[in-house]
Order: sequence, then structure tokens, then C-alpha cells
Amino acid sequence: MNSNVLIESFAEFARSKNIDRPTMMSILEDVFRTMIRKKYTTDENFDVIINVDQGDLEIWRNREIVDDDSEDIWDFDKIPLAEARKIEADFEVGEEVAEDVKLEDFGRRAVLMARQTLIQRVKDLERDNLYQQYKDMVGEIITGEVYQVWSREALILDKEENELVLPKSEQIPKDRYRKGDTIRAVVHRVDVLNGTPKIILSRAAPAFLERLFELEVPEIYDGLITIKNIVREPGERAKVAVESYDDRIDPVGACVGMKGSRIHAVVRELENENIDVINYTDNLELYIARALSPAKLTSMKINEQTGRVSVFLKPDQVSLAIGRGGANIKLASRLVGMEIDVFRDAGDYEEDIALDEFRDEIEEWILDEFKKIGLDTGRAVLAVSKEDIVRRTELEEETVQDVFRIIRQEFEADEEQTEPTISDDAQ
Repeated sequence: MNSNVLIESFAEFARSKNIDRPTMMSILEDVFRTMIRKKYTTDENFDVIINVDQGDLEIWRNREIVDDDSEDIWDFDKIPLAEARKIEADFEVGEEVAEDVKLEDFGRRAVLMARQTLIQRVKDLERDNLYQQYKDMVGEIITGEVYQVWSREALILDKEENELVLPKSEQIPKDRYRKGDTIRAVVHRVDVLNGTPKIILSRAAPAFLERLFELEVPEIYDGLITIKNIVREPGERAKVAVESYDDRIDPVGACVGMKGSRIHAVVRELENENIDVINYTDNLELYIARALSPAKLTSMKINEQTGRVSVFLKPDQVSLAIGRGGANIKLASRLVGMEIDVFRDAGDYEEDIALDEFRDEIEEWILDEFKKIGLDTGRAVLAVSKEDIVRRTELEEETVQDVFRIIRQEFEADEEQTEPTISDDAQ
């Protein structure tokens, strides 16, 4: 392989990877100087001249001519007179010799190794550029094309055909992708595995919802409204606390838009995720009440030392506060940073049964676990999912199932007793 072929092939490869000309020249010179050092120990007295456009390479070895008997003949930048006159017969002591070194002089193995080194250097540079590019983009939205879909992740290509990864855990559960689909996601993080950057995308992160609001709500993008906190159950429900720095702007109204035009665009992107936008406030009681929307509270007790809040509601508001599968109360707890326990107002148990009534069938310590999370009646327990109770208590799933069975049987028995019967006289 001659120098022209080597340089032209490298230049073409580098350009395909969007490597700029100065960087390309620097890599070429560095690789050739490495070859020189391996053969001649040093490259201090060598000039390397490269013309990428024409594929030319010139390597010149510069030495000073000394007398054949001089003690300096072993220096790297000296050449004996006799050896110099083999290059040109009329050379004299003290003159400079510029000797042309051909690429072929380094040997075939060295040239092949140089070619591999050039390719590897470009790939290393490409990986480093990719890492630097996306490291600065964490938290930003990008648009990509679905290239491949597997059970655990999807491979996404950006506009430069870099490979990005969207794991199943970072997808919205309702998302379904096919090759060629265009999707939007946020850059979640950049990992480095064996020196190779791995760009992780997310559509489930709160940052994705935040960026979508910035795109749809100019007041957020301009800084007139700020998003104080976001919590999500991807694809199901989200709560967004917003605050306005301009008293003339209603932050909730601005985020929702005329007839819901702004928030509908966000909801469509998130596969119809139910989004509650609330006004942020430093008043903790009011903040908690807003976080539990759409439920209406009658009162609450806050214990800041334990980080727990007891909220009291009318019976018809309990299910709204808890939400389907406990989603509403879980998100509200995360939004305000405190564990929220729901209780029914005293005196509202006419059609309910207090948990204490089940002491003959359920051990007291189990009942106490339910009470700790605000579930002190039978109907209050049945209004919450088994999974949520297991998560919020020390109870095993099997124990919770037994409690549900006992409570249901009691209610079914009460309903049978209250059903009207036909007397013998009426017959």
C-alpha cells in the first residue's frame, strides 16, 4: 500500500465520520510520527508534510554532516561525511542533509498497523465526540427514528444515525413501536461501557413531561412560570406543581390553555396520561389539599417530625383521594414529600364497619398496620388496592388477601340481613 492510497482511504473514512480537516491532519501526523519513533527512536529531526486533498505524504529526515572521525557521528541528528556523499557526491562537512524517507521504507507490517491505528483513532474520536455531545444534552428532548425493537429495549437513530437506547423501563407502558416510527424522548443519562458511550433515552422520566410543557407553554419557556415539582406514574397519572412570577398570569390556566389546547398536546404525546396541574404554595396545608385534588378535604393533621399527614374526608371523597390503585394518594405524597394517611370523618360510619369490629377474626397487630396508613373502616380498606397496602405496610400479600376476604364476607352478610322478606300473611 503506497502513501496515496493510505491517505485517500483514511481521508474518505474520516469525512464519513464528520471529522474536520484540522483534526484529520493532526491524527495523520501523529500516527506517522509514531512510526518514525519506532524505527528511528526519535522524530525530533523529521519533517512530516501531508496534503490530504491530493493524498501526498512527504517525510524528510534532517541531519548535519560531520567528519567521519567525529565523536558526534552517533547523535541522531548527525551523519558522517562518507554516508552523506552516498546521497550526493559534493556534500561537505557542516552542511544539512534532508533525506526523503518513503513509506515503503518502514515495511509492510508497519504500514498495515498504521492503517489500523488511523481507523481506530477516528473511532475513538467519534466515541468521544458522541459522549461530549450527549453529556451536555442530558435532560433535553430529541427526536429520533425507531430502527429496531426488542423485548427489553428499542434502538433509536438520531439525525446523524448515532445509536441511542430506549429501555423498556423508560417507555410509557402503552407505547408500541414499529421500525421507522418517529418518536420524541428525553436524554436520560450517558453511560460508558468498555470505553463506548451508551445513550439512554426516557419517556417515563419527569424531565420528559417538563420539556413537553416548555414546548407547549411559552410562559414556562420564557421563565414567567416555573415548574416546582413533577411526579408521574407514566401513562396513567401525573401531578405538576407550577408557580408564576407575574401576578397577572394564572400559571394553571396558562399550562392548560384555551379549552385545554396546550395540555391536550402534552396528554396525546404521553398516551393520554391524566395530568393534574396545581398552583404551588408555601402554605403546606393548602399545598397538600391541592395535591389531593380532585378530592375535597374537611381537615388535616400534620406531623412534620414523622413526615406524615392525616387527612380527613367525607365518605364519598375517600375513593377520589386514594385514586384507582392508590395512584392519586401515592403521587400526592411524592409531590409534597410526606406520607399521607386518609381517614373518614367521625360519625360517617352508618353504612360502614369500624376495623375494631373485626378483632375476633383478625389479629390486633394486623389491624394496627391498616390504621397506621389511615384505613380504619372496612370500606376504607376495600377502596385501596392490595398492592398499595402491601407497599405501605409491613403486611404480606397473603395476609392482606385474608383481610379483604373477611371484610367482604361481613358486608355480604349484612346486605343479606337487610334485604326485605315477604311475610306469611302477605302470601
